[in-house]
Amino acid sequence: MAEWLKAAVLKTAIPATVSWVRIPLSPPYKNVSSRCILIKMIDLIIKLLSFLVIVSQIGIVFYLIFFILKLNFIRKLNILISKNALFLSFVIAFIATLGSLFLSNVAGFFPCELCWFQRIMIYPQVLLFGLALWRKDNKMLLYGLPFSLLGMFLSGYHYLIQFQILPAATTCSFINGATSCAHIAVLEFGYITIPLMAFTAFLLLFLIQAIGVKTKT
Repeated sequence: MAEWLKAAVLKTAIPATVSWVRIPLSPPYKNVSSRCILIKMIDLIIKLLSFLVIVSQIGIVFYLIFFILKLNFIRKLNILISKNALFLSFVIAFIATLGSLFLSNVAGFFPCELCWFQRIMIYPQVLLFGLALWRKDNKMLLYGLPFSLLGMFLSGYHYLIQFQILPAATTCSFINGATSCAHIAVLEFGYITIPLMAFTAFLLLFLIQAIGVKTKT
């Protein structure tokens, strides 16, 4: 199914070391240059998403270190996060939703069964926090916590399946044209896959929402 992409790579001198293989959702482009532009765009956006993941993970690690050490400014940081929790939650959920739609509808990565469950956990949060922002209702943060927590569990489990640390469920296979849950479609910087992108987003959401619920501004 990916033969047309391989041909485009060979004909246009694009390096064959891209860390993903695209399975097209639509018929092959007749124009080779159009295919090259699409390939480069997909690779660029995947690297951008991976960069955001790394920045987020660094931020989470530093926050947890500061929190454990109980540094003086952690209280002020929590208040700042709490004041902007609705906006931050909306932005993260929105970017995660756009990213997932791009990977499936543009890059052509067919979602597996676990991917769909993770989407169920992230998509409603865009509407939830969009409405919460409009109404300026911080109580909505509490409703986002179960979605983020369950999303963390699903994406974390999915990531461990990909590296064969945990066995895949018997239903996690090729169903209705979906991709196997163990398939690694994207691998950036040696460890970032699509489920890890999702896990990082869910973890960020959970921390922000938990701080927003607990911290009194």
